[in-house]
Amino acid sequence: MSETTVTRADLAEAVYQEVGLSRNDSATLVETVLGEIVDALTQGQTVKISSFGSFSVRQKGQRVGRNPKTGEEVPILPRRVLVFRASHVLKNRINRSMTKAQAALGAPPAASPAASATPTLPPKAPLAKG
Repeated sequence: MSETTVTRADLAEAVYQEVGLSRNDSATLVETVLGEIVDALTQGQTVKISSFGSFSVRQKGQRVGRNPKTGEEVPILPRRVLVFRASHVLKNRINRSMTKAQAALGAPPAASPAASATPTLPPKAPLAKG
């Protein structure tokens, strides 16, 4: 697979390698799955993939925006936007891989959010009497 972007062809090749279908059948399977996801989202349904995450479409209302160059107010029309929420399983897996990468580079592991919520202060030095 490529290093920066996973394409449909990469997915089809992975199916070919893992499942053992022909390359054509693997590509057809990937296209069918992606087509089903697109159709469901187009109809306004939520797509949940266990241990991966959920895709949904959210309706955004009209609002007033500003052109950053001129400062002119511009109306932003209502639209539908695609939203992805990663599952906890996916988030944990990503964070574990990041921790392993840091360890391989010799970097200290990142503190857990719970640990960083309550900072510890160094002990106070005694006052010198003089």
